[in-house]
Amino acid sequence: MSLEPDHILDASGLFCPEPVMLLHNQVRDMQVGEVVQVLATDPSTQRDIPKFCTFLGHELLQQDEQDGQYRYWLRKQGDT
Repeated sequence: MSLEPDHILDASGLFCPEPVMLLHNQVRDMQVGEVVQVLATDPSTQRDIPKFCTFLGHELLQQDEQDGQYRYWLRKQGDT
């Protein structure tokens, strides 16, 4: 699956809770339906970002990990 993001958030080198805090700010500034790709190196994002999506109702389109880099694609839903 290849997704073209509208935004890219590079949270590489940051640790919990910073990646999710930055993601929350990014999503707040996006339009409904836009996609953000998150790049992270903190393994806790594997837990935190899916929970963020579930809690706020955003769609986690895809996630993967390669050589210690975690990538997530999220679509903003609703007005959160």
